[in-house]
Amino acid sequence: MNIAKLVSLAAVLGLSLVTTLTAQAEPVSDVKIATLREAPLNVEPTPPVMQKVMNTDIKEVRNYPMQPPIIPHKIDGYQVDLKVNKCMSCHARKRTGDSQAPMVSVTHYMDRENNFLADLSPRRYFCTQCHVPQLDAKILVENDFVDIDHLIKVKSEQH
Repeated sequence: MNIAKLVSLAAVLGLSLVTTLTAQAEPVSDVKIATLREAPLNVEPTPPVMQKVMNTDIKEVRNYPMQPPIIPHKIDGYQVDLKVNKCMSCHARKRTGDSQAPMVSVTHYMDRENNFLADLSPRRYFCTQCHVPQLDAKILVENDFVDIDHLIKVKSEQH
């Protein structure tokens, strides 16, 4: 019986402590929250103008091994759904001769067990889950990424 009273007392004290702390909590000011919004959280700012898609059709160098290539052209209005994949009208093996587009990798025709399939693998069918067009946009967040070729060059110069 005494244990039940102690547990009840501890529960009541804990609840009152939580209520007290909650009542005394102050909101974090908008200034302290790191954000790219450039506006208070309770204000809906006018969104920036959409950046232009780089439409050069020039193959870009990849920054790291196994990076999915970017799409070097506009894809506005491309239909990619369960019935149609517009990308394959140029990038399928049978179409690259006419389109001069690079053929999709053979890995796109493999299942999870690395068996080759007659058609695109269902897990590789929706191109834009990995491949994206490049925008001509300002850098929002600075970074110090260095690609592998630069690292190899620096290391070879040190020895």
